[in-house]
Amino acid sequence: MMSKGTRPIGQYKYYDFVMAAFVTILLCSDLIGAAKVAQANLPVLGTVTFGAGVLFFPVSYIFGDVLTEVYGYGRDRRVIWAGFCALLFASLMSTVVLALQPAAGPANASYQTHLEAVFGNTPRIVFGSILAFWCGSFTNSYVMAKMKVAMQGRHLWMRTIGSTLCGELVDSSLFYVIAFYGIWPNEQLISVIVAQYVLKSGWEVVMTPVTYKVINFLKRKENEDYYDRDTNFNPFKLRA
Repeated sequence: MMSKGTRPIGQYKYYDFVMAAFVTILLCSDLIGAAKVAQANLPVLGTVTFGAGVLFFPVSYIFGDVLTEVYGYGRDRRVIWAGFCALLFASLMSTVVLALQPAAGPANASYQTHLEAVFGNTPRIVFGSILAFWCGSFTNSYVMAKMKVAMQGRHLWMRTIGSTLCGELVDSSLFYVIAFYGIWPNEQLISVIVAQYVLKSGWEVVMTPVTYKVINFLKRKENEDYYDRDTNFNPFKLRA
């Protein structure tokens, strides 16, 4: 018999681990290659241009699906806010560290240049990344929760993919428009947005069997399968 989701968060065995994994992946995607535009030659599509963060970031949506499906929107909302605060703190620390005067010597000066190249994102990139994550993640969680209730818990694959399509559309559009509109040529901007959206959403499709296994494992171990029938979906409400 599954729980109705009324237990305190501290009574769940794996919730904290899922939150930690989510935040770790989010920070990796934001700090490693968020502004890098890469290319790959694919068998059918040919040369595809995409943001390097696509290697990490879509996994956070998989975790978002898992959290909403097992623990409910309210508990996923807390994880989204944890990720949001982690991104803000990481951005602040990057700014402070880069602003510090490096010690004298060519080695330190060279190291400072490399740090600025890797972590010296412009305010537009930082703002776009954080806002896009926040809006996209809440869109994903909201759609996932509503679809679960509407479908009475059936067709999990349709819910994970459908919610990701909505969330990734919001995320990819917001980030690249905010961060790079007027900097990149419009053709490149549109190309990267489309490629990013297709690749991110494709990750969800490819990972569906793994998502099923993780969700089924957590439902069984946590004795939880939450339905957001009476949930307050206000994104600014932190109480689960």
